[in-house]
Amino acid sequence: MTSPYRVCFVCTGNICRSPIAESVFRARLTEAGLDGLVEVDSAGTDGWHEGDGADPRAVAVLDAHGYGSGDHTARRFHASWFPRLDLVIALDEGHLRELLRLAPAPGDAAKVRLLRSYDPSLGLSPAVSGEPSGGLGVPDPYYGGSAGFEECLEMVEAASEGLLAAVRNAIEKAA
Repeated sequence: MTSPYRVCFVCTGNICRSPIAESVFRARLTEAGLDGLVEVDSAGTDGWHEGDGADPRAVAVLDAHGYGSGDHTARRFHASWFPRLDLVIALDEGHLRELLRLAPAPGDAAKVRLLRSYDPSLGLSPAVSGEPSGGLGVPDPYYGGSAGFEECLEMVEAASEGLLAAVRNAIEKAA
């Protein structure tokens, strides 16, 4: 494989859920020895927080659990990014719908997945794009307290192992 596999996590404002997912998945890639083969970033469906850092509560939960939050700067997802991305991970069903709407071609829409569809404990198949039923979104912790950020982190961690396996499989197939 000549170019890195590229994954982008997408939430609403790119200050809570997607930066948490980006940090956790980056750590999983490092642990698996795949960090040199995969590029990870994040964005938001809306531009409300463009240029801002991650929410301090997101940074605090990442720090408390040993993840680095890095120098995050919020940005908005653009449809023009699809060609350079291999996988676009939506954090909830609303993001999934918006990303599918933005996808310029069926091949681009096929890159969009819901994060929790990778949670092995849920027994789902992330191989199918589209909106799954059953409330698989990661709840937005923005308007709540630290418990919501902890819950977000737990859901992201649970799905990250399945996502890691899928990305590893894609890299091996491309090699």
